[in-house]
Amino acid sequence: MKLAVYKIDGTASGKEAILDDAIFGIEPNDHAIYLDVKQYLANQRQGTHKSKERWEISYSTKKMGRQKGGGGARHGSIKSGTYVGGGRIFGPKPRDYGFKLNKKLKQLARFSALTYKAQDEAITMVEPFAMEAPKTKELIQILDNLKANGRKTLVILPENSNNIYLSSRNLPEVKVITVDEINTYAIMNANRVVMFDGVQDILAERQK
Repeated sequence: MKLAVYKIDGTASGKEAILDDAIFGIEPNDHAIYLDVKQYLANQRQGTHKSKERWEISYSTKKMGRQKGGGGARHGSIKSGTYVGGGRIFGPKPRDYGFKLNKKLKQLARFSALTYKAQDEAITMVEPFAMEAPKTKELIQILDNLKANGRKTLVILPENSNNIYLSSRNLPEVKVITVDEINTYAIMNANRVVMFDGVQDILAERQK
């Protein structure tokens, strides 16, 4: 697959980027995408939720009433979950929500997500550029020129660029990552993927 490469002013550069069919033209696997996104979201959970159980409540341990003859149920402690302020029955405990996925499956999920974006013509190739200083207004103008502003946009860089990253931090709809940080969730969550020319070559080289 070939895509035109654009300049930051939105005009065509006259170059074409070749996208490897082994990455951008495979048979998408929806279940792999589901599992990878599920793992990503699970890893975002802190799992620090906690409620006090019966033994952790600081109340009197005195028996509420006599065992028999009270005309009601037997109660041994005010700490019981049946009383207001008592311990919570089967309450949440700290836990890790993460789970393991094989590397091949995660790679299949990423390639499936990239294939979907390529099929939807949602990938824009741009000539690599640098910013002399963090300027949000300048980045907005570049995205406007590339017709990628006003909706969820994922910008993929070949390597870290602190100025571009800082320029995007105040834009809730724009996420800037490097090729090392590509993940299925970020791709699927974006309406438009703006990719620096050369990122596709790094991906092709790494999947060999």
